[in-house]
Amino acid sequence: MSQQGIRSKFEELDILPTPQRLEVAVILLEKPQHLSADQIIERLRSSGSSVSKATVYNTLNLFSERGLVKEVMVDPIRKFYDSTTHPHHHFYNVDSGQLADIPDSDVRFESLPELPEGTRRESVEVLIKVRDQ
Repeated sequence: MSQQGIRSKFEELDILPTPQRLEVAVILLEKPQHLSADQIIERLRSSGSSVSKATVYNTLNLFSERGLVKEVMVDPIRKFYDSTTHPHHHFYNVDSGQLADIPDSDVRFESLPELPEGTRRESVEVLIKVRDQ
């Protein structure tokens, strides 16, 4: 996504376009991808950026809250930020740490459990964990 595209998206989602947020967004939104906060920090450092780790985490939380990216929890301590926000599912390779998209249309359910009283379904997300052979 171009800088102008990012600025437009920020405006649409009511995100103040600080220089640090723009730096994080340029990396995260350059193409459809899944990046951890540490991977983003590593890319920022390699480009000479001095954005703090705390700022990166705060920015990612804001982007997730506003719907600019999607959080994908693959285990209790590992989280990815997905630049693709439309409904889809994932394969997670436990050995390599790679996360790959599965189109929403490739996963079908015959039925789902009845929802608790007073709730409505927001989404259904499938994470299929795999290992190398």
